[in-house]
Parts: sequence; C-alpha cells; structure tokens
Amino acid sequence: MAVGNIVLSVSVGGFVVLCLYLYDSLVLKPRRLRSKLQNQGIRGPLPSNSLLGNIPEMNKIKLEVISTTTTPNDNLHGVVLIHHDWPSTLFPHLIQWRAQHGPVFIYAAGSIQFLCITNVEMVKEVSLCTSLNLGRPPYISKDHGPLFGQGIISTSGPIWAHQKKIIAPELYLDKVKGMVKLMVESTTSMIRSWEGKIKGEGGLADIKVDEDLRSLSADIISRACFGSSYLQGEQIFSKLRTLQKMMSMRIIGIPGLRFIPTINNIKIWSLEKQIHAMILDVVKQRIEATDEKDLLRMILEGAKVYGGIDSPSLGITRDKFIVDNCKNIYFAGHETTAITASWTLLLLAAHPAWQTNVRAEVEEICRGGIPDADMLRSMKVLTMVIQETLRLYPPAVFVIRNALQDIQLKDIVVPKGMNIQIPISVLHQDTELWGPDAHQFNPGRFEHGILGACKLPQSYIPFGVGTRICVGQHLAMTELKVMLSLILSKFSFSVSPAYRHSPAFRLVIQPEHGVNLHVERI
Repeated sequence: MAVGNIVLSVSVGGFVVLCLYLYDSLVLKPRRLRSKLQNQGIRGPLPSNSLLGNIPEMNKIKLEVISTTTTPNDNLHGVVLIHHDWPSTLFPHLIQWRAQHGPVFIYAAGSIQFLCITNVEMVKEVSLCTSLNLGRPPYISKDHGPLFGQGIISTSGPIWAHQKKIIAPELYLDKVKGMVKLMVESTTSMIRSWEGKIKGEGGLADIKVDEDLRSLSADIISRACFGSSYLQGEQIFSKLRTLQKMMSMRIIGIPGLRFIPTINNIKIWSLEKQIHAMILDVVKQRIEATDEKDLLRMILEGAKVYGGIDSPSLGITRDKFIVDNCKNIYFAGHETTAITASWTLLLLAAHPAWQTNVRAEVEEICRGGIPDADMLRSMKVLTMVIQETLRLYPPAVFVIRNALQDIQLKDIVVPKGMNIQIPISVLHQDTELWGPDAHQFNPGRFEHGILGACKLPQSYIPFGVGTRICVGQHLAMTELKVMLSLILSKFSFSVSPAYRHSPAFRLVIQPEHGVNLHVERI
C-alpha cells in the first residue's frame, strides 16, 4: 500500500512539474520576451492564444487578400507581362502589420516569437554582428529536422563554426572555377535532350523547364561535391523533394505537433529513414571507390574530429553529422539554383528585348565556343539579369536568427530566446528603397552594381547576411552563368500559354505549377 502511495505521489508530482514546465514554456516565457520588447516601444498584433499565437490572424488576412486579389498574366502586343508583387499575397500579414506597427514589430507563430525587422539600418546591424550568440532558431532543427537535421543550415555556435570550417573552403571561388568544365558537360547533355524534343515536335517544343533544370542542377552538385552523377543519387533527390513538399505543409510553432502520428508525419518519418540509409550507402560506395579529395571527403574528415563537440544527449552522432550535412548540401545546392534558373528563363521569355541583349553578349564573349571562368566574369548583362531575378524571386524568403544571449541592435536590446526575422522579399520590393518600379523586372538597375541599384545595399540580401551568408553563393552564381549562357546560345524562348504564374512558398519560393516555355532552336 505504501509503495502504491509513493508511486502515485511521484506520478502526480511529475505531472505537476510537467504542467508547470509547459505553462512556463508556452505562456510565461513568450510573455516575458514580448514584455521586454514592448517596454522598449516595440509593438505588434496581440496573440490569439498561447498555443496558436497569431496564426489565426495570419490565415484570416491571407484569405481576405486572396478573395479580393487576382494576378492575371496580361498580354500586350504579344509580350507577356507577369505581375511580381507576390509577397503581398503570400505574406500579406507582414505587409499589414508593418503598416500598422512600423518597420520593426513582434508577432507569434504558435509559441514561436518573432521580432520582424524591415528597417534597413537594423538589418545592417544584424549583418555586422559576428558573435556566435546570434545563431539559428532551435525550431529549424526541430520542426524542420527531417530535412535539415543538425547540418550547417540549422545549427549554431561551435557546431556550426566547425561545419563552416569544413564546407566553406571547398566552395571558395578558386575551387568553383575548377568546376566549370563539369558544369558545361552536364548542361551540354541537357541541351542535347532539348534539341531532340524540339526536333521531334517539328521545331517548337513546349518544355516544363524547371523539371529539367532540377535534374541538371542535381547532376552538377553531385559531380562537383560528391564525385557521382545525378543518376546515382536520383532517388535521394526525388525523396528530398517529396520531403520538402511535405515539410512545407507542416505548421511550425504548435508544440508537440511534430510528434503526433498524423498521415503526413508518418510519411515524413519514413522518408527521413530512407534518405538517411541511402546517403550512408552513397558515402560507403564513395569511400570504397576512391580517396579523391572533394566536399564529401572533407565532411567525412570533419566527422572524425567531431567527437570534441559531439554530445550524445543531443542525438548527434558521426553518421548523423555526415547525413545531415549531405542533406543540407543536396537541398541547398540544387533546389535553390534550379529554381533561380527557372525564374530567370521565365523572365527572359517574358521580356524578349533583355533575352536578345543577353544572347548577344554571350555570343560576343564566347564566339561560338564554350564559356570558361574568365568569360563568365565578363558577362555583365547576364549578371544583371540574374541579380534582378534574385531580387524579385529570392529562393530563401527569410533571414532568421535567434538571440542566444541578449543582443544590442541599434537602440533595441533583443532578449535572449527571441527570434529575429528579416523578410527578404519585403525589402527587395520596397519602393522607398528601390524606386517606383520596385515591382517590375528591370535588370538595368544593376548596371552600376548593387551600390547603384538601391539606396542602401543592405536591402539586397538574396544570399543572406553576415557571417552566416550562404557559403555556396560563388558556386550558385557560377552554375547559373554556365547553365544560362549555354542555353541562351542555343535556344530562344517565349512563355507558353500553358504557364500559370503562381509563386508558392515551399520552404523556398518556387513556381507552383512549373515553368512552361515554348523553346526553339536558334
């Protein structure tokens, strides 16, 4: 009887402790964070409740905007005019709250608290902060764990610094220059495929270019970083893309939601296990085949010394270190580049004068030959077009940081635990920063570089900001120039009637229905 009472007492005590912990995490801690910022004059919408935060208001605002807004594709004298002001329909709550509460405001997505910053001077402060105390929010490795795990995209502090030390040098510009030849080879293979389609369809083919560009980008990242081909890792890329779609359907910020065995979560867990096993199998084959130094080999070497940082309580093992960083590189290295290439071709198809200008530049520089690193550096017009594409359609939607300690930004002290959110697309289409044509495609604005394109260069951040700026930006820009220059030298494009302009948020901004173009041989 006494034993039973003890067990009951322990159980009740444990339940009370759990309730107190949840109450502090879900109610008291968010209130403390908000209060510290409110005392400094920062305002924002009041959360509906502790569980959902402002999610109901976000959904309501979006539904209201969708019900009153249409974004048709206009056709003027045979030129398709596509409306680019998609942030106002995908993230209308940010636009509305900014107007109501100012350029810096607070809101909550479930239990996750955000300090949203659209003030460029404060963005500059974030970019200049080199402290490891400004890291990644924990929810990224938790809510998005199956996709990013504890890789370079999602970690903070010493673990992230260790990963950057391993990965970044392999993606420096001098290393990337040595990858140009294989980029040309992969792109040439896709071009031959398109030539076959065009010939088979009588000289003009309707091609969903984003699908082929994903395969091309996957082949390049596979060969450049892992010493294999897309065909060897095709299943990994396919499953990662499926996982990305399913992860984008998961609502972040609602405590415990990722543990509930819903149909979506069960599929996510299954995909995560399959991808984990497949990547380890690729790694094993690579080790057995060669000892050539490439990015994969450096990750393996980094995993060996990971024991100095490793913490079993965090569930970070050597295999997880390898798999998570491979997943990060597979995802970031091919998905974002392929999407940007797709948007660029669409914009050039919709603006034939710019398409002609870029093609003329490529022909003048390459003179019928294949581009090398020096030629790519000379392609100023193509660079302007890519920069403008990244302004209108940045692959990453937000720069997200977490204050691991109290951080001073300008005249605001950001309390420990608060998440800092910088909406890239809102900054990129701010008419006060870019002028009245901020919602229009105008590569000419970059004629004199980023400094000449906008009032403050900190408002252009397609690759992120500060010490955590994308380590693969040189690879991405070089890859885009190789792919686009070769494609434009062989084909001309126009927008297919089948194309439906509908940018969608799937962790990155991508064309919801794909990019259909009419393609013909020059």
